[in-house]
Parts: sequence; structure tokens; C-alpha cells
Amino acid sequence: MFSKQQQKYVQSLQIKKYRQEHQRFLVEGAKSVVELLNADFEIELLLCTERFFLENEKKLKKISVEQISQSELEKSGTLQSNDAALAVVKMRENKFLVADENEFVLILDDIRDPGNLGTILRIADWYGIKKVICSENTVDFYNPKVISASMGSFSRIDVYYSIISEYIENINKNVNIEIIGTFLNSENVHRFEFPTNGYIVLGNESKGISAEVEKFITKKITIPRFGHAESLNVGIATAVVLDNLKRRE
Repeated sequence: MFSKQQQKYVQSLQIKKYRQEHQRFLVEGAKSVVELLNADFEIELLLCTERFFLENEKKLKKISVEQISQSELEKSGTLQSNDAALAVVKMRENKFLVADENEFVLILDDIRDPGNLGTILRIADWYGIKKVICSENTVDFYNPKVISASMGSFSRIDVYYSIISEYIENINKNVNIEIIGTFLNSENVHRFEFPTNGYIVLGNESKGISAEVEKFITKKITIPRFGHAESLNVGIATAVVLDNLKRRE
């Protein structure tokens, strides 16, 4: 039986402090949990309705499963409506990542909104980007809202948190590589000649790329404006830049 103590533990993982303490996070909803079952994350506990269990029984044989009601699911998680499943999952180690030959990696400088980070992960997954570097003050990858907004893409993206300036200094020790940053009034991304590999930096929703990171940028690009909007959402900007990158491959 799903005890009150278990419920309290699961609910605590909505808060970053307790996620870090237990090194566990939540994945909620049918789509995200099914994506999780096909990934290499370690699942500590799966809470699900009878219907979800029956639909996915073959995939659940080696997982600790508790069948509970929809109301218990909704009380335990963050989703207002969850008629399927919720998983308690072990975090991955924060492993150093670097761009391989013919590979581009995203660098996120102080992205604060969980929905934006989740959307960026989903867009990166769409365009085949497999690695994302996040500044230490970027929103937590394991935030339930990030996981939910990624629509399962969190399971296919490797993420590394670091001080961005130190990270770039580190990767530049061995080889000079292009660090491409998105700015206003720079080279038109539609005409920009992307190199064969490198890093693409996207900045804070309101302030853009910080001065500390800007000094490492080797090429500056901009998405040209044809109307009167003041700015683009960072997720949309990510999609536009990656679409232009892939057109040249």
C-alpha cells in the first residue's frame, strides 16, 4: 500500500533542496513516463493507475510499482490532472560534456524560466542536439515543470551544469573552437556560415548573454527583425538558430 510517509517523500521532491538531498526527481504523466521507460534512467518507484499498468505491463517487470488512484497521483505530484503515472527517478551524475567532431552543443547562460528550459530541451531534441551546458544559475534541469515542458526530451539530452566562463576556458585549453552567441544587431543568421562544429550560446530571457560570457564569444549572430516586436522568446530563438544551422548541413 502507498503510505502517507511515501506520499510525503514523493511530494518533497517538488522542492529543489530535497531533490538534491535525495538525488531523486519526479517524472509525471503518461507520455513522459513512457519515454522514461525507454531511456536509461534508474527508476526507484513508479506510481500508476491500473489502466497505465495494464497498458505497459511488459515494460514494468523489473520496476517497483504501486498501483494507486488518480486522486492519489494528483496529490503526490504537480500536475492538476494526471490519470496515468508518476515516477521517482535517480538523478544522473553531473558529467563534463564537450562537443565532438561535427557536433554542436548548446550553452545556456542564466535561463530562469522552467517552461523555457523544457521547451529548449524539446527543440534541441527535435534538431538532433544531444548535449546542453547550463550555467549554475540556470533553472534546475530536474524541476518538475522543466521535465513536463520537455515532453519526454529530457530522457535524450545530456546536461552539464558549470560556471560558463570556466567551462569555456577549459575547453579552449586543447583547441580553439567557435563559440557562437545570439545578440541584437549582429551578423544575420540567415547568411551566417556555420562551422562544422562548436557551441551556440543563448542568454537570459531579459538580459541576454552576460558580459562575463560575451568576452568568450568568437562569432555574434542575430535573428533579423521585420516587424515591431521588442524581442523573441528564448525557446523560439533557439528553434530559429538551429533551423538555420541544419539547413547548411
